[in-house]
Amino acid sequence: MKILVTGGAGFIGSNFIRHILNKNPDYKVVNLDKLTYAGNPDNLKDIEKNPNYTFIKGDICDPGVVEKAIKGCDCLVNFAAETHVDKSILDASDFVRTNVLGTHILLERARAFKVAKFIQISTDEVYGSIEEGSFSEDSPLFPNSPYAASKAGADYLCRSYFRTFGLPIIITRSSNNFGPYQYPEKFLALTVTNALENKKIPVYGEGKNVRDWLYVKDNCDAIEFILKNGRDGEIYNISGGFEVSNIDLAKSVLKKLDLDFKLLEFVKDRPGHDLRYSLSSLKLKSLGWERRRDFDEALNETIEWYKKNVPWWQRIKQKDRGYQEYYKMQYEKRNL
Repeated sequence: MKILVTGGAGFIGSNFIRHILNKNPDYKVVNLDKLTYAGNPDNLKDIEKNPNYTFIKGDICDPGVVEKAIKGCDCLVNFAAETHVDKSILDASDFVRTNVLGTHILLERARAFKVAKFIQISTDEVYGSIEEGSFSEDSPLFPNSPYAASKAGADYLCRSYFRTFGLPIIITRSSNNFGPYQYPEKFLALTVTNALENKKIPVYGEGKNVRDWLYVKDNCDAIEFILKNGRDGEIYNISGGFEVSNIDLAKSVLKKLDLDFKLLEFVKDRPGHDLRYSLSSLKLKSLGWERRRDFDEALNETIEWYKKNVPWWQRIKQKDRGYQEYYKMQYEKRNL
């Protein structure tokens, strides 16, 4: 099997490529990535010489580049997306372009080249917030940020291409991922790396926002399972089964590193910040999938990875510092 992975130099995409090639040594993977700020070639340095791996630098919004990458591929797994909610609040244009227009171009090329399977990687954020219970795949979509709205738009496009054109599409929606190679702007990665640097850890509002956490390796395992066993036209939620508030998660990390809670710094809450996400994975489990990792063990493994790979994340944070200051200034300027 030959798989086109878009956005494969990012966090989940790079973990998925490594997972697929390690588990299926006869598979071939083409990685199409624009290498925006969150795309990092170092994420796949250990497999870049694998003869079954090919990297193409390019934008999914460029039909010619997509056509070059998709030729000869049996399946397409689309991880490519702009994902940072704060940045979408300041300017949603890149999110609409990549997440909606880019997905449309992928759908058109997948249709033209008759791919056998198209997996759209979505997010729990398309459902919005829920006070009690958990979202199922039949729950209505109520996205509350421009990022989430752009992903919901892409999901609707994918569904339409299945219904109208019979394109064999499956959508996955996972809860908050964590693990190795996560860009350190995301909450857990930022918490761990700031703690290791003995720097303040920003927590929105009072830190009461609750998230369900999924180890990235379990997510990759689930996506492969869905690729092989999922039904065309279906949506599958992938949850970690461990819900915790942001403040309690940050405290847990500090405890594991034997650091003082004084490192926590409460900052102005994000506009439209969803209070709680929760997914039901009963539909996926009914097919036979189960997550394999215990949350606490996975968190320990993640912390150890960041301890052992300090140069990897320090280079990113040094390069990204200017961007962080810029976005902080823009938030203050716009009184967000």
